[in-house]
Amino acid sequence: MTAPARGRGQRWVLVTVVAVAVLVVDQATKWWALGALGGQGRTIDLAWTLRLRLVFNRGAAFGLGSRFAPLIAVFAVVVVVALLHSVGTLHGRWARASLGLVLGGAVGNLVDRVLRDDGGFLGGEVVDFIDLQWWPVFNVADMAVSAGVVLLVLTAWRDPGLSSPDEAASGNGVASRGSGPVVRP
Repeated sequence: MTAPARGRGQRWVLVTVVAVAVLVVDQATKWWALGALGGQGRTIDLAWTLRLRLVFNRGAAFGLGSRFAPLIAVFAVVVVVALLHSVGTLHGRWARASLGLVLGGAVGNLVDRVLRDDGGFLGGEVVDFIDLQWWPVFNVADMAVSAGVVLLVLTAWRDPGLSSPDEAASGNGVASRGSGPVVRP
């Protein structure tokens, strides 16, 4: 295997490990929530305003657009494909970890839309169960997507040259092929 091919494969490792970990934890916690919180509107108070309460969400974030569940699911598929396509363009562990978080969360909620599909084509419900009482109820996948987006923005803000190794090395978003090392002020 050549060095560039090995490098491309290594980019996938962190993204895959993070995405699979998020997916497994998300689906395991949803499975637990369905068993422990299902029926009778049961809630479990944990601390201050944090409680666990089962909610089924057909819409997007915060339950918006519940009438458009199939469209939201198709959009989620497009996002997942776009994320998979972008893996090769990210050079940096934090950028790849953030992509893994977003990808794992998107797939976690997409799995719900497909497996809990009683509302027609891709019209399934996402299981939400973490209730802060002052914010819409959410799940582990939602947390991963949010954290991944924030991490990606912070990573891009801190080092805007993440789209290629040369740009990342220069630190200023301008490729520096053959110009030697660049020292940041």
